[in-house]
Amino acid sequence: AECVSACVCPEGLYDDGKGGCVEQKDCPCSHNNQWYSPGQNITVDCNTCTCQKGFWNCTEEVCYGTCMIYGSGHYSTFDGKLFDFDGSCDYVATQDFCGDKNSSGSFSIITENVPCGTTGVTCSKAIKIFLGVSSDTQRAYDKDYKEIQRDIGDDVRYWNRTVGLYLVIEASNGVMLIWDKKTTVFIKLTPDYKGKVCGLCGNFDDKSNNDFTTRSGLQETNALMFGNSWKQSPMCSDVTQEIKPCDVKPHRKSWAEKECNIIRGPVFAICHSKVDPNPFYEACVYDACSCDSGGDCECFCSAVAAYAQECTKAQACVFWRTPDICREYQLN
Repeated sequence: AECVSACVCPEGLYDDGKGGCVEQKDCPCSHNNQWYSPGQNITVDCNTCTCQKGFWNCTEEVCYGTCMIYGSGHYSTFDGKLFDFDGSCDYVATQDFCGDKNSSGSFSIITENVPCGTTGVTCSKAIKIFLGVSSDTQRAYDKDYKEIQRDIGDDVRYWNRTVGLYLVIEASNGVMLIWDKKTTVFIKLTPDYKGKVCGLCGNFDDKSNNDFTTRSGLQETNALMFGNSWKQSPMCSDVTQEIKPCDVKPHRKSWAEKECNIIRGPVFAICHSKVDPNPFYEACVYDACSCDSGGDCECFCSAVAAYAQECTKAQACVFWRTPDICREYQLN
């Protein structure tokens, strides 16, 4: 609590952090360098926190987990670990078929990664969703989706709808996929899956330090070794080195840094104290350098949108799109 009783205030009154002295019941609360009056509420993930006597009193709901895959091989796991992996193959993004080969599960989500540009980086261009033990299969691809197989299995119903430019697929087993029909995918799971999933999105156990668990159950520290273990076909080559597209295409670097500086600039200032902009800025520069076969503005917009999404989750809504910046992807 920022509200303390000290020599600056008379006995029984408390410093409110703003130069005044108040009774304890009138103490404000601080969150992300902003002050809130007693009785005011904020939202943190799926919980509501109320300011009471200088302290936050929060509900204790267990929240949905979200994994984000975007741009040229950027991943943010359910537990918030950020890493890059540029493999060209089909990879398990997340599934609940983990551990014992005979273990039962209700879903598997596969990302189809293909080369993006000429620098060697890859993008997620299609998503396969397997639902049920024997599986309903859907394939989201090329701005549309289609069901390509339907076998008899456990009853897992699903619905799809379009929200703005996003395709949303929601299943009755607590799995939701949100796709921008380009290179950004959000996978949401209910809390029931905590500690029960595996793949590139991690294990959803609130511990990011063990997210690099391979298909064989070993803990890895290297993103490449971890990513390679989740490829679907042994015919695909392993990724053996990190790609640095700005070194491969140095003439694009200054343009990329200039454009991506919007993430670290005043437009997103309200978010900087809540979500570290640097990893997203670096990812943006990476993508802007790598998209050299057309669509460079799309890569830039997707990278900035990824940071904006994290800001929104942290209760820092930023209106960053303008007629000159990514207007063609306006959702409103």
